[in-house]
Amino acid sequence: MWSHNEIRNKFLEFFEKRGHLRLPSASLIPEYDPTLLLTNSGMAPLKPYFLGQKNPPSLRLTDVQKCVRTDDIDEVGDIHHLTFFEMLGNWSIGQIGKPFGKEGRGPYFKKEACEFALELLREFGIDQGKLYFGVFGGDSGMSSVPPDNETRQIWLDLGIRSERILGLPLKDSFWFSGPQGPCGPNTDVLYDLGPEFGCGRADCGPTHDCGRFLEIWNAGVFMTYERKADGSLESLPIKSVDAGAGLERFAMVLQGGKSAYDTDLFKPLISEIESLAKITAERVNERSVRIIADHVRASTFLASDGLVPSNVEAGYVMRRLIRRAIAHGHLLGIEGYFVSELSETVVNEFQEAYPNLAQTHSVIHELLEDEEKKFGDVLKRGMAELDKYLRKNPNKKVGGDFAFRLYDSLGFPVDLTVDLAKAKGFDVDVAAFEENLARQKDRSRDARAATAYDPEKIKTAHTAAHLLNAALKKILGLEVHQMGQKISEKSFRHDFNFSRKLTDVELAKVEELVNRAIAQNLPVECLTTSFEEARSQGAEALFEEKYQSVDRVTLYRIGPEKTTGEYFSKELCGGPHAHYTGELKRFKIVKEEAVSSGVRRIRGEVEG
Repeated sequence: MWSHNEIRNKFLEFFEKRGHLRLPSASLIPEYDPTLLLTNSGMAPLKPYFLGQKNPPSLRLTDVQKCVRTDDIDEVGDIHHLTFFEMLGNWSIGQIGKPFGKEGRGPYFKKEACEFALELLREFGIDQGKLYFGVFGGDSGMSSVPPDNETRQIWLDLGIRSERILGLPLKDSFWFSGPQGPCGPNTDVLYDLGPEFGCGRADCGPTHDCGRFLEIWNAGVFMTYERKADGSLESLPIKSVDAGAGLERFAMVLQGGKSAYDTDLFKPLISEIESLAKITAERVNERSVRIIADHVRASTFLASDGLVPSNVEAGYVMRRLIRRAIAHGHLLGIEGYFVSELSETVVNEFQEAYPNLAQTHSVIHELLEDEEKKFGDVLKRGMAELDKYLRKNPNKKVGGDFAFRLYDSLGFPVDLTVDLAKAKGFDVDVAAFEENLARQKDRSRDARAATAYDPEKIKTAHTAAHLLNAALKKILGLEVHQMGQKISEKSFRHDFNFSRKLTDVELAKVEELVNRAIAQNLPVECLTTSFEEARSQGAEALFEEKYQSVDRVTLYRIGPEKTTGEYFSKELCGGPHAHYTGELKRFKIVKEEAVSSGVRRIRGEVEG
């Protein structure tokens, strides 16, 4: 049986042997993409390469990328849906005017992508008789894009029988990276889990959405278009391949589990939850156990990447995950601060693949425990509000508007409202709740879609963040390190480790240092070097394992200063930045506050 660590290693080694450069996972917090709250796919951090905006370190790439998606968060608890997952990815970045597949290390396209997929599936020992292959079959909703008969023929040439090659509609075989960005038709590999997973109909087949036929690999999104803000498609100047396989689904198939929760990715965590809840065979609540397991896993990884629970944007997603886990722990009768305790199990299980978990485990524990303490009061208030509402409504119905108000204002999960109300003989108008939720999602999606992807608008604020990071180390000590960042056009927030509130004098000194560097109009140099050389120069490196496995890294140096001859800042980063600090004009600290125990936050603004 393949363990999850063995699956990751096998995948990466397979593609490394075929000329792919192994990349470490990027952060779950998108560094330069305002169209995304969280990294939601393997290709999201690589978007600039596919758009031709940035040169890739290799034309063939592979990695295992941490991802979070919460579009279906209310479905988590069934056998398939997850919020946190890992994508096994392989990519080919095309070049204008270059032949495909040159010398085994150049870009490739449909033929090689299909060949690689079939070869690796065989090496994993997956029964080919249980596989089906989907291709884009054309769709009236996108009449400008023809059916992908080329990929169909490639599968036929590889020995796949025609009845196992499916022409699928737009929603199943055309992939979009987001509201805007690269996109194209794709080819999927589906695995037949067996009739016991199906709908029971005599004509049950791979086009049914009943759960029997599981997509285990998007063997190739053939990136040939860019979707614009108005929804129109434009041809890309290069042709590329984006292929991704969900690790959890691979593990489910290779380990013979009935769901992702039956694999070694979840078993240690679920065992711990069942122990805390004192669950017996006679008293099982699988849905709550799965929700806790998924949400704790996601929250642990988000915390390790520097995200902090809040009431806005990605922080709100994280807060909801933690509080939903706490609420379902309450339903199971778990007492005390258990989310922070369970995070230790996640760290122990995944630190081999993600060393940053071990490096930040104390911060993770403190942050999650702090949120548990805060939500204890929210849980009491929510239950009191609900109890008061139930006493005033003899019609045994909880309105959707009220349920949404509890959810939106307190972070009180609707499923907890449903369960508590049901225990007292009440029904919740979930349909009305979902209408409220859908309107909120539409507003949020429209706001993100309206934000242009521009790896340039944030360059001055980003440079100011480097200056602030360096100034904090100069004033507070070299042990101060960045814990997280969120940058917009003219402002940013910067999280860092520190045990107390900064004094007014310290804040004034930090602000003065940054503005002194701006006044000197220091050059901002971009160098390509090795990780070891950059560290020997004293460069700051957030998430060191991100850089250690990469041959070349990008080092930004600000300076040298005219008075000391020393560089003001040296930091590994992907950009973009100003060319000179004088472009910033002026920096101002707007606010300094606590984020969690041992973590502070500065909000800054920049003119320029």
